[in-house]
Amino acid sequence: MKTIQGQNATTALTMEVARVQAISSITKCLDTIPSEYIRSENEQPAATTLQGVVLEVPVIDISNVDDEEKLVKEIVEASKEWGIFQVINHGIPDEVIENLQKVGKEFFEEVPQEEKELIAKKPGAQSLEGYGTSLQKEIEGKKGWVDHLFHKIWPPSVINYRYWPKNPPSYREANEEYAKWLRKVADGIFRSLSLGLGLEGHEMMEAAGSEDIVYMLKINYYPPCPRPDLALGVVAHTDMSYITLLVPNEVQGLQVFKDGHWYDVNYIPNAIIVHIGDQVEILSNGKYKSVYHRTTVNKYKTRMSWPVFLEPSSEHEVGPIPKLINEANPPKFKTKKYKDYVYCKLNKLPQ
Repeated sequence: MKTIQGQNATTALTMEVARVQAISSITKCLDTIPSEYIRSENEQPAATTLQGVVLEVPVIDISNVDDEEKLVKEIVEASKEWGIFQVINHGIPDEVIENLQKVGKEFFEEVPQEEKELIAKKPGAQSLEGYGTSLQKEIEGKKGWVDHLFHKIWPPSVINYRYWPKNPPSYREANEEYAKWLRKVADGIFRSLSLGLGLEGHEMMEAAGSEDIVYMLKINYYPPCPRPDLALGVVAHTDMSYITLLVPNEVQGLQVFKDGHWYDVNYIPNAIIVHIGDQVEILSNGKYKSVYHRTTVNKYKTRMSWPVFLEPSSEHEVGPIPKLINEANPPKFKTKKYKDYVYCKLNKLPQ
């Protein structure tokens, strides 16, 4: 009887409160969560995670630019076999990452809810930018245990400060500083990926749109969940981006699907996790693989992550790089505008 009452209370409250952060505070004394957050059995983390094994995804030291051949080889192997790797000694000062994380945490945990809602995504908006909860069409109406904030951080021509928090006051400076450093890391990764395809170092970046590549920041906020065995923060997916550069907090949550199993990914403080996204898989004509991943949640701790998605502009056409195509290697993907790719992916339509 107690459980049914708890479920009824949870359901009633969910109807009034759309944000997962609020649902978390309501349900923390219960042993239940609203049904729309309970994944199907074949998705539930407790049943599908390989327990006791933390996946040692490739860790690449990118500071040694004198041995570019070795660096390219490591990045290429990781991008083909895994679609994910972690970079260390990347040159971004620890305090730049710490400031990024500090202001993001303050926005979610110290800014009043009414103020957060001022920069919320408008229903039916074309852009992903803004504070929100749901992102894409979910099978069977299921929801992820996460709130988020999206906004562009580069180039200046696409930034809309309307979606940048006014509080904390140092939010803008911390994000602009991070963007400045991150671009150097991204340029180096694009160069290695390009050389690994037998192209000139600049060619993949040019095919991707060079200075028009959009850096879209997302802050994921995964509050404590009473039933982490049943829920997911973000459902299994590949990223739509070229590449994604991500820093998490110290709470375990990222999982990668490899060899038929879901594995936890090892946390390395201040490393940057690099995901190969769909658009680099397309540019490389399938040589590099976008990584299939998901996020679990924690019963007692808040997990946060700061992915930056490097994306084409909406009108940019992406297809296999022509130099990689010949009779022996025909195109495996259509060439299409990025906005059309996004529409199909978010609405679960064939590409």
